[in-house]
Formats: sequence, structure tokens, C-alpha cells
Amino acid sequence: MKPGKQFLPFIFLLLTFTVALSQTKRSLQLEDMFTIQRVSDPQLSPDGKTAAYVIGVVEKDANKINTDIWLIPSVGGTAKQLTNSPKIDRHPRWSPDGKWIAFESNRNGSMQIFLINVATGESKQVTNVNTEASNAIWSPDGKKIGFVSSVFPEFSDKPYEEANRLNKEKQESHDNNKMKARVLTKLLYRHWDTWVDDKRQHVFVMNADGTNPRNVTPGDRDATPPSSTFSTGDDFSFSPDGKEIAITATPVPVREESWSTNHDILTVNLETGERKQVTTNLAADVYPQYSPNGKYIAYRAQSRAGFEADRWQLMLYDRATGTTKNLTPKFDTNVEAFTWANDNKTLYTNAEEKANTPLWSIGIDGMVKKVYDNANNSDVNISADGKTIVFSHQTMSRPVEIWAANSNGTNAKQLTHVNDDLFSHVEFSEPEYVWFDGANGTKVQMWIVKPQFFDGTKKYPLVYWVHGGPQGAFGNSWSYRWNQQLWAAQGYVVALPNPRGSTGFGQQFTDEISRDWGGKVYTDVMNGVAYMEKQPYVDVTKMAAAGASYGGYMMNWINGHSDKFKTLINHDGVYNLYTMYGVTEETWFDEWEHGIPWETPDFDKFSPHKYAQNFKTPTLIIHSELDFRVPVGEGFALFTTLQRKGIPSKMLYFPDEGHWVLKPQNSEMWHNTIFDWLADYLKK
Repeated sequence: MKPGKQFLPFIFLLLTFTVALSQTKRSLQLEDMFTIQRVSDPQLSPDGKTAAYVIGVVEKDANKINTDIWLIPSVGGTAKQLTNSPKIDRHPRWSPDGKWIAFESNRNGSMQIFLINVATGESKQVTNVNTEASNAIWSPDGKKIGFVSSVFPEFSDKPYEEANRLNKEKQESHDNNKMKARVLTKLLYRHWDTWVDDKRQHVFVMNADGTNPRNVTPGDRDATPPSSTFSTGDDFSFSPDGKEIAITATPVPVREESWSTNHDILTVNLETGERKQVTTNLAADVYPQYSPNGKYIAYRAQSRAGFEADRWQLMLYDRATGTTKNLTPKFDTNVEAFTWANDNKTLYTNAEEKANTPLWSIGIDGMVKKVYDNANNSDVNISADGKTIVFSHQTMSRPVEIWAANSNGTNAKQLTHVNDDLFSHVEFSEPEYVWFDGANGTKVQMWIVKPQFFDGTKKYPLVYWVHGGPQGAFGNSWSYRWNQQLWAAQGYVVALPNPRGSTGFGQQFTDEISRDWGGKVYTDVMNGVAYMEKQPYVDVTKMAAAGASYGGYMMNWINGHSDKFKTLINHDGVYNLYTMYGVTEETWFDEWEHGIPWETPDFDKFSPHKYAQNFKTPTLIIHSELDFRVPVGEGFALFTTLQRKGIPSKMLYFPDEGHWVLKPQNSEMWHNTIFDWLADYLKK
């Protein structure tokens, strides 16, 4: 007997077991999307030893997501649940001494600020604001807490108790009135999915024990951006000595705030109430953050007024000299939320780069360094000693988990393993990263996600996505609304191009979609289709396209210009540029992208409704009543057109959703409706 021959039966059994084990895995299922626990908002303790974070758990029967706060050692270890209420607990923020965490919760009815003792787990409510309270942050000396509340401005300069009572009376009068009419006197009367009702988001400051709350930003102006376009999270901050706050104020005069992007940084003296305007830039200046030594205020800024997708740059304001300098003039991407290191010389941020989102360090000398480059990263924190960073990390194959690394990006490791057990049974496809030639030979990046257990000898139907924005991108990240792995699990090859207008590929590439919605970008999109048609595994007789917002617009544009697809799926898409201008809320967007209708002769040059005579492709339309960004009339008008022309079409209408379908039961219906529709056209 030759040496080792006795081990052959064992090896054969091991291989058999390995194959059998691999076959126990399955593709991602829709029900998994409601089982996955959703991790977010890591916050590192002042001593750098513990990270607080939020876990959201879907309660499908109740049609909601319950969130709680958890803790985990920053070196790794066992996680500990800190809050356990049946309602929302979120936005954890450590006190400077590390003994308390402030958070927001609606456990007692309305959203209020609570404090929880980290050692004992005992919590207490510290606000009772009739207009609710959110976004609590601590002053660096630990003596004060700031928070945000949306109030009626006419009462905002009155003493707190009186204003609180008057706000309650006015709100209850509106809520209890059987007559629900609204009187509108100015624009920006609603945002995304919420009516503004003439309220303003003001900053309040109170003692850390909840006593002596007061409105420190009274008046008819928001002190934090009400639009997520300009909000980056904690949009105000305390000076290190606790005597001042810096805020992000919305445009003035207020009648112009619907078509102006001119947000400014102001400081407020907490003793005198005196305000000082820090920025005079006519474009947006947002997210002011004091350096730990108080010498500087760093903030994000754009340079072109009226353009919400202009490049966000990192600016440094010297409080002593009143001078400002740009730290990122050659950093050709968007600086997102950032945090200061305690050395007062370095800031950490995340910024897109070619469909990934690395972490970066930026010095006050303007030196930019890539710190960690793997898929999609955000929410970066740095320890007081400057040695450790903690951050959120996600990919197309895994939702957010909390990670840690050395501050130079080395020794990265996953801290939380919230969904490991579930995913140990699920097979994922590794996304492919490819490039193709777009309009004028410009290189365009695209992701390809194949069905799990892909067989290269077979041909598969193709579903081709177009992203929204239009200034956005398909990144290497997870989504609970449009999940590539879940769509691929239905047996489709999913292609996700990043055509002109996409972010993360340089500002010029982003700019080239404006005033050209159906031009070069359409060539990019269709060249991507041509690329996929050449792949031997794609069944070119069974192709569909799908998109939301601008992606929905592109579905309409495709319907008027191509018959390549068996069917189209249009979620909240723009149909008629004229009507869209009149009913959307942030008019600066349309004015930059298309012009002002009565001043721009070719305003509707790229309006899909003008090409309705060419429509022939069966279309599934999805739209929601509370979508104030692309109002529901756009969907109804498209559905009427398709029905009148006798084109197979269906409309899924949600009366209780906005631009995104968020409620679990609605999400389930959204997915099932789409997958059933696709199966009718691609699997028969």
C-alpha cells in the first residue's frame, strides 16, 4: 500500500460533505429582507473603548421598524443591548464623561430626548416639548444639551413655557379641526413627504438635566436644513467652551427659499443671543463643526448657487482672523459628513470614488489621504488618542455592520455580526465591476449581478436598472428598497450602469446631465444595454428595464425612443417636465436642470410626454400620494396615456408612502407586484 492511500476514503467523504454543505445554501428571499436586522449610527465613546449603535428590527405584522441602542467594545467582543422599548430609540450621543447617552425616543408617545445611564441602564426623559424634540448633542463641557424642534415661528421669541403652550394650542386646533384646508402664502410649503405648515426647525439648548430649555434661534428661518439635500446629520455644534453654537441657516429672504440654495453658517452667542454670519457664499454652506481647540469651524460648501449637486468641498474658517480657506480644491468628489481628530489638524470623512466610498483623512494643510478603500464606508468616528476609527461598512452582498481599524486604515475588522447566522444559509453573487464606452467614447462604469448558483452554459433574462437623482450612483452598497441580490435571486441578470450624472466620477461627469436629460446620458444607458447584449449568458429576447425617480423618467424616455425591452418598471418617475415644475417643492432643482418654463424656449425638449405617440412597451407604474418630490400626478398622467393607447399597463398606488416605500407590508407588496409583473414578461 502506497503512503497516504489509506486517507483516500476520508478525502472522498470530506469532499462529499463539502458539496452537500454548499447545496444547503439558498438564494436571498423576500422574507429575509424583513428578518435582516438593520445596523446604523455608530458612536464611539469618549475613552474610545465602546461603540454605541442602533439596530432596527422589522415588525411586519405591526407594519413598523422598532429600533434600539446597543453597545460593543471597540476591540471586538460581546454586544450588549442598552435600550429595550417597543418604540423607537435612536440617535445615541455620548456625554463627554462617557457616563450617559442622550437619545431620542417616542416610547411615551411623542418624540423626546432621554438620557440613559450607561452603567445601570436606567433612563429618564429630559424634554417635554409639545412640538417634539430630536437630534440631541452635548456641549463639550457636558453642561448643556442642544436639540431640534419644529415650531411655529410667531411664538419663538416668547419665554419657553409660554411658547410651548401656544405651539400646543395651535397644533391641537389644527389637528382637531374637522375642516382640513390649508392656506398657502409662500413656496416650500411641503418637503419630500411632509407638509411644513409654516413651522421652522429651531435649535434649543437646555441644561444637561433637562432644566431651563430655551429656543436659541427664534424667528422665521430654519436653523437646521429641513431638506435632506442639505442635511448631513447633526447640522449644528457647540463651541468647545459651550458658550456658542454654529448653525446651518436656510436662505433669506424666505420667499426665495424654494429656488435658492444659499444656506449659510451662523454662530449664536448663547448668553446674549447675538448672531454672527460666518459665510457669504451665494451657494450652500452647511454642517459647521468646531475644532476641539475652538480655533476653527470646518464646514461643507458648494460654489455654484442654485445647483444642489455641485461638488461639496471642505472649508476651514479661522475664528480669530475671520478668514476661510478651501481644504479640497483638487479633491474631485463630494466631502460628506466629517469628524475632527483631537490633534486639531486632521479631519476624517467618507467620499465616493468610482462607485465605491472610501474613508479619507484631510489635513488642515490640505493634504488628502485615502484611509480605507473597501466597498462603502460612512459614519466615521476617531478615538481621542487618534489611534482607532470606528465606522459603518456595507457591500452589495452585506448590509451595514460596524467595523474598526487603525486610524491609517490597517488592521480593519468587523465588530458587529448581527446577521451572520442568517447569511450563513444564503448564497450571494459577487458583483462584477466593468466599464464600457458611453457617448463620445467616455468610459462608463457598470455593476453586473448574476443569479446565485449561476450556470455559464445557460442564458438568463436581463433586468437593466437606471438610478435616480439623477446626480447619484449605484455604489457597492446594500439597499432594502432596491436590492440587487434579491432581484438576481428571481433568476435575472441585473445590470446597474453609472451613466452621466452619476457622482463619484468627477464633477464634470456629474455636470453633463444637466439640461441634457435625454441626450448623452441616454446614449450611455443604451450603450450599456448593448454591452449586456453581447454577453453570452444574456437572453436578448427577454430584457426589462426599471428605475425610480430620474430612473423612472428614463423608463418613460426609453418608451418613446426604443422598443428593446419586453417591459418597463417605473417607480415615481417624471413624465411631463411642465407639470413637474409646478408641483415639485424644491424648484431650484428644475430650474438648474431644465430652466424656468416661461424663460426657456426648449424647457420641455427632453420631456417624455412629447413622445407618447411612440409608446408601445408594457409598463408597471408605481407611485405614492405623499411623494411631494415627484408628485403622484406624474404617475396618473402616464397611466392614463398608456391605458388610452391600449398598452398593457398596471399602476400600484400607495396612499401612505412618499418617494420611498418604507412600511414593511407596503414593501412586501411592492416587491411581489414587481416580481409577478417581471415573471409575466420574462419567464413565459
